[in-house]
Order: sequence, then structure tokens, then C-alpha cells
Amino acid sequence: MTQIYNFSAGPSTLPKSVLERAQKEFVNYKTSGVPLIEMSHRSELFEEIVERVEKKLRQLIGINDDYHILFLHGGASSQFAMVPMNLMYTHKADYIVTGHWANKANEVARSYGDVSLIWNGELDNYRRLPILDEIRFSKEADYIHFCSNNTIYGTQFNYVPSYGDRPVICDHSSDILSRPMDIEAFDLIYASSQKNIGPAGVTLVIIKKELLKQPAYDKTPEIMSYKVHAGSKKLYNTPTSYTIYIMDLVLDWLIDLGGLEEIEKINREKAKLLYDFIDQSQFYNGFADVKDRSLMNVVFTTGNAKLDLAFAREAEKDGLMALKGHKKLGMLRASIYNAMPIDGVKSLIRFMESFEKRYSD
Repeated sequence: MTQIYNFSAGPSTLPKSVLERAQKEFVNYKTSGVPLIEMSHRSELFEEIVERVEKKLRQLIGINDDYHILFLHGGASSQFAMVPMNLMYTHKADYIVTGHWANKANEVARSYGDVSLIWNGELDNYRRLPILDEIRFSKEADYIHFCSNNTIYGTQFNYVPSYGDRPVICDHSSDILSRPMDIEAFDLIYASSQKNIGPAGVTLVIIKKELLKQPAYDKTPEIMSYKVHAGSKKLYNTPTSYTIYIMDLVLDWLIDLGGLEEIEKINREKAKLLYDFIDQSQFYNGFADVKDRSLMNVVFTTGNAKLDLAFAREAEKDGLMALKGHKKLGMLRASIYNAMPIDGVKSLIRFMESFEKRYSD
């Protein structure tokens, strides 16, 4: 059977060792006699899992006791509303728009107050990110919101856009746990799980406790309140328990690998292989500005939309899945998150070489 490599932007590939371990434990978790997928989220065994996941996240990222860690529902899209509902105290906020999902967050926030669009990359088709001097921070805002990595356009911030003591909110969905980070540079991070953390289902929220001292938006329902979730031992309602269990296994895999410093080295090596091949090719072109290129999502094109589609179709027959670009942009996209092995990237490059030979004029 052909080796399959999943280059999907999400749900994305998981480490093989994690899948194999989950398979062994699926029917009978730790000799409990029942599968974890059926187990009560109030059971002692499941509470142990939640405690382990939190402890490992704190260890890997360096999260101190000034922050709550929450396991919520609804994906990153739910956070587009939860953030302003809970944190837009004076109904003012700054948003940096560097792609489709950052703009979605900006559009939702406008329902709750006065949003200042302090940088917008739309005129450049989101090909690049701002330098700090280009961002026009407003004089009064309850927080600054940005997206660290843009899956559709293949760009990634290499700095945290901050201003004074204003709270910084970050959608870290597609590059969390891919490299070391200074957690104290952020006041709230949210990330959907289906990129680097595990399968779809959980939205990880890391929030500074200080933020919860202010009153939330007056019409915020309990299920959308950070304060309510933080005061409910992180389990206000039934969580996506099986996803949290897989997160536990993924975090073990990362720790065994050597942590975030080691995974960053691997991610940089994978990205360099692919970008170097694209740059030396006369057939393929990268999309994002070189200085802003993502380590997670490599966007490229043959320069011909029909040929891009043929590439994706033929690659799939060769075991290289989900290389078609997002409908907003088209082109081609290889998502090479943490669990994508370097052999997968090398297999993609071999296919790119073969495709180029067959279709070059």
C-alpha cells in the first residue's frame, strides 16, 4: 500500500505513535473495563487526564499560575465572539487583519463595539505581514487582537504586536506548540485543537487571571463566559473528552521528542527543504513574502490554475493528500504541522520534481 501523507490544513495529521496507542486503549482504558469515549467527564480517571494535560501544557509552554487553562467548545470561530463578549469592557478594540480568519474575528467583534482596524493586508492580498511601525494603534482600546499564523496565505508573525500595557489577544490555532513562546507577552491565547494539539473538538484557551476581574459584556450568556468556565474546574459543561485524551498523548509525544525547542528545529528543517526547492525551481512560485513565510503552511503555485488542480489530483493518487489550496486563494498548499514527518516533505518534493518534468514546456 502507498504511504499516505496528509497535508490538510485541518483536521491535520497526527503522530503515528499516538494513533497506535489510542487504538490499543480505545476499548478498555487503563483496565477500567470501559472505553474512555463512554466515560463520565466527572469520573476520577477523566479528571486525572485533564490535570495531566494542564500540567504538560504548563511545562511545555512555560505557563505560570497567573493564567487559567480552559478546554472549551466551538473552535476558534466561537472565540471571535467570546473575546469581545468578555473583554471589550469599554466597547473599543484594535484588530490587525492579516488574512481570512483574522478578518472574520474583526467582523464578529464589530457587533459588540467600536473596532479599529489598525492594519489591513487586503490590498496586498495578504501576501505579507506588517512591520511594527506600520501598525497604527488607537489611543483607547480594551485589547489588541491578531492571528499568529495564516493558514490560507502562508504567513506567520515572528514578533508579538503590542502597545504599552494593552492586553494582547492571539488566535494561535495553527502554530501553537510549534516553537517556543513567551507566554507573558500574551494576555489570552486561543487555539482550536485540529492542527498541532490533537483532533478537532477542543478549543484551548489560556487566559490571564487578571482579565477576569473586569465585568463581561452585559448580555454574555454563562456558556460564553470565561469567568464561569474558569470557576468550574475547567469543566462547566460536558467537554469533548476523547479529544482531550488524544491531546494528552500528543503532549507526551512532544515531551519525548524534546519539547518545543526540538520541534522548532524539525519544523524549520521541513520548511527549509520545501521553500528551498520552490525557490530554485523555474516551475513553482511561492506566494508569501519571504520574510513572512509560515513554517506551518507552505503556499505555492505553478502559475496556472488548471495545472494546480491537476497537481493536487495526481498527488493524491501518489498518496499525498489535501494539497489543493483554500477556495479563497486557490493555488496549492502543503500544511506541514508538527506531526508531518520529514519523509512526507521529501516525498512531496520528489513528486514536485516528477510533475515539473512532465508538465514543463
